[in-house]
Amino acid sequence: MDEQQAGRGGGPPTWWRHGPPWWNRWDDEEHAPRWPWRSTVLITVFVMAGSNFAAEGQGDYREQLDPFARVLLFVASGLLLWRKRYPVAVVFGTSVAATLYLGAGYPYGPVFLTVAVACFNAILTGHRKAAWAAVGVFWVGHALVAHWLYQWLPPSDDPAASWGQEGVIAAWVAAIVAVSELARTRREQWARERAERAQAARRRADEERLRIARELHDVLAHSISVINVQAGVGLALLDTDPEQARTALTTIKAQSKEALGEVRQVLDTLRTPGDAPRTPAPGLDRLSELVSQAASAGLAVEVEGEPPRLAPGTDLAAFRIVQEALTNVVRHSGSRHARVHLDQDDGATLRLRIDDDGPATGAEAGGSGNGLAGMRERAAALGGTIEAGPRADGGFRVLAVLPLKTSAETKEDR
Repeated sequence: MDEQQAGRGGGPPTWWRHGPPWWNRWDDEEHAPRWPWRSTVLITVFVMAGSNFAAEGQGDYREQLDPFARVLLFVASGLLLWRKRYPVAVVFGTSVAATLYLGAGYPYGPVFLTVAVACFNAILTGHRKAAWAAVGVFWVGHALVAHWLYQWLPPSDDPAASWGQEGVIAAWVAAIVAVSELARTRREQWARERAERAQAARRRADEERLRIARELHDVLAHSISVINVQAGVGLALLDTDPEQARTALTTIKAQSKEALGEVRQVLDTLRTPGDAPRTPAPGLDRLSELVSQAASAGLAVEVEGEPPRLAPGTDLAAFRIVQEALTNVVRHSGSRHARVHLDQDDGATLRLRIDDDGPATGAEAGGSGNGLAGMRERAAALGGTIEAGPRADGGFRVLAVLPLKTSAETKEDR
């Protein structure tokens, strides 16, 4: 189920869980921060116009706006254009400009917005202490003006501000810092979620690559081992027994055709992920084919026990384990006889035991040495185990214990 479907399922929408699409622009490290022209122009227009409106309502006890006041308002707003590139300088600059504006006795109004935007941006970009210090300077400056310096500053005959008004200013400063910190926390959470999703995607890609590598290894190792043996037989008997050489070449042709078909199936799955395979994956129901192929390579295989019904993934893993074990016997053992034993343990696990009588020949036959590792990976992916090693009598044994049900199926039964 994709993220859009998950968003419709009753939980929070995808953009809320992972951040709105525009939010991650500040995280783009490949490009320099953009100049926020539009937002700065809108804020400047709002501050200038709003301050004119505020001056009309506070004309009796605050100074009227003059050119110096408009310069301070314009500077406080215009500094926001550099907030993405120089967040620390901007937050201190707007705080100083706003403090001078209020200290000169000009009307309260939208000038506070410039400090709020600069503080929000500084905290969001990681300059928390600088933002706290700047708004702290702004609040301390306002408190000094309102309760001490007012005697020497305009407007004349201006009384000290009430502590209730100072509490409102302090609450406003605290609210700005709190909202900024909340936004920063949420943004960091979105960043962690993006990193986790990217890591999960890389892990799925690695798992898929390993799965395809195991499939290709098992298919090619088995088939090429049979082809190698039959090619040797054909070359040895080409002059003395042409009919037997013909049989060996026929086996090579059939085996190579089957290998090409299985490789094509794996590659088709890789090209069209999510589509159903065109042919079913091999399982223990094709064990007789493995026996026949091993026989064509000169290895007699005795099968004991009946294969149970298995989940597709377990069935494929069991087939590949037997296939790889028999391939190893052909390539690395001097024995021409092998035994495959299948047994169910309390109806919960499948025990696969593949034995040969040895001795080991040490012949590599071009092998990469990844066969046992691939078997262990297959078993571990299903919650099973693989034990492989020499027996006391000189032979070699591979013992696989696989659960008959996957962990997902066990949970469903519960």
